[in-house]
Amino acid sequence: MTPQSPNPEQLTRTLDAVGRLVAGIEDEDQWSAPTPCTDWTVRELVVHLVDLNRLFARMMNDQAPPDRSADPLGADPVGAYLESAESMQAAFDQPGILDRLYDGPRGPVTGAVRLQWRMSDLLTHGWDLAQATGQPAELPEDLAEQALSFVRGELATQPRDGRFGPAQPVADDAAVTDRLAAFLGRPVTAGKVLSD
Repeated sequence: MTPQSPNPEQLTRTLDAVGRLVAGIEDEDQWSAPTPCTDWTVRELVVHLVDLNRLFARMMNDQAPPDRSADPLGADPVGAYLESAESMQAAFDQPGILDRLYDGPRGPVTGAVRLQWRMSDLLTHGWDLAQATGQPAELPEDLAEQALSFVRGELATQPRDGRFGPAQPVADDAAVTDRLAAFLGRPVTAGKVLSD
């Protein structure tokens, strides 16, 4: 667990920051551009964000997973992201939700742990979107610091295989969003002097 437990207000800030990046994809060609997630284009990455927002909304309400066979973005990717964000926010806004225990693949976890994983994923993929579309990675630095502390602790005892690439080198004084991305396997080199 991080020194500061996550809360719904932090989720709002995270979703809003990533939402601005999704809304900033103005060039039609950018939707098919590659991202630092080497298996995904920009559109496929936004599909992942929307799918997971909807999945978490349902998991927090003890509902069956949503149907993920259809393209969730349709003709309005920004609207789909906003709808999925609103649904997930409502789920995490419920009283007592962060203290509840949920079964997971690695044993029971609290709603707060689920929330921190979701915010960490959103912030990292926000960085991916910024890199892929040439936008500034204007993500909340305090929340990125909290996410970095959290994933360092979690991945000290969990395997990375199939989930994250090996941590990449990055300058000690790099922006915290760059350090988060590098820890989760993204190469961060532009304009940086890498530490040994």
